[in-house]
Amino acid sequence: MESNRDLFSDATWHQSEGGPRYLQLSRHIAQAINEGRLEQGYQLPPERELAELGNVSRVTVRKAVAELVDAGLVEQKRGSGSFVLGATPRTEQSLSTLISFTENLEARGRTSSSEILSRGLFVPSPDEMMTLGLSASQRVAKIERLRFADGIPMAYEMSSLPSDALPDPNRVTTSLYEVLRQSNQAPNRAIQRVSAVNASPEKAHLLGVSEGTALLHISRTAYLLSGRPIEFTQGLYRPDIYDFVAEIRPDLNR
Repeated sequence: MESNRDLFSDATWHQSEGGPRYLQLSRHIAQAINEGRLEQGYQLPPERELAELGNVSRVTVRKAVAELVDAGLVEQKRGSGSFVLGATPRTEQSLSTLISFTENLEARGRTSSSEILSRGLFVPSPDEMMTLGLSASQRVAKIERLRFADGIPMAYEMSSLPSDALPDPNRVTTSLYEVLRQSNQAPNRAIQRVSAVNASPEKAHLLGVSEGTALLHISRTAYLLSGRPIEFTQGLYRPDIYDFVAEIRPDLNR
């Protein structure tokens, strides 16, 4: 295991434009936990030592540890200190089954929640016009969300739909597909493309990872039974806690 100085020194985690120091420190420790560099049961250094190692105030350390406690990664025991509980549980999503983020988590006994970053009706972009078959005079419904599992940020999603399919984006609070089913506009198939990207400063801040961290980029176009494209979603997922799984079978025609 790395020495406390190597692991907690501000030289290893502080970035001048990386946001509040307590968030940078908490994300750094969370990453070390999820990568196995800090094992379950490990006791974090005392508040004063962490402050000295990180060249920050004790208030900053206190807020960083509180973030880790809220994320379920660290437990504080009165009179004993702060202890690592273990890595964030991983979640699997099948690439061969069309299921919403919310439904997937609920099926696994986990609690799903979302933070709406923006939503409304807008002029479609060229990509949205091409993918959804819209004209420049039409409107597209957009919902930008940060998705959580048990309070831990797992994914960033931007979903675009024809405005006649979702005339009021404010109706979506958790599951988009649940709202679409109410008007018989839920998709029955989709094409997904998976690639890798590095986290920008903005997305790293939202997802609680370091800038430049590798993320899974998912581009999904979903269709109605009639063949009409109904949803175009661009998503960024944390690969340290989220797995996409596909079942592969032999091609019997060859």
